[in-house]
Amino acid sequence: MATAKPAKRKKKNRVLTSGQVHVQATYNNTIVTLCDMNGDVVAWASAGVAGFKGPKKATPYAAGVIVRNLLDKVADCGLREVNVFIKGVGSGREAAIRALSAQGINILSIKDVTPIPHNGPRPRKPRRV
Repeated sequence: MATAKPAKRKKKNRVLTSGQVHVQATYNNTIVTLCDMNGDVVAWASAGVAGFKGPKKATPYAAGVIVRNLLDKVADCGLREVNVFIKGVGSGREAAIRALSAQGINILSIKDVTPIPHNGPRPRKPRRV
């Protein structure tokens, strides 16, 4: 008994002149996500998908490469200006922004949204010897 494959949904060709770029730069990887102004994801790219392995994923060079990959994916959208939101402490933070501006994208604002604990978890009880 052969099961029929579900019909593949056709991607919408959307026109996107302005959007949001979310950069998550950790010690192990860098992930860049492009969203429209409502926050709906249009495209994303990461260092692992770009072919980097191990510690090379968190390098500034990898961040530049994945920004170029992301902008190649959305080349037909007509993206011109973005708001950048950066999360994390990795080394790909600045390289991703530099790669965006080098590709001719107008950066309207840069905001750091790295979560900062206000008090953190409860400390351990004192050790009894």
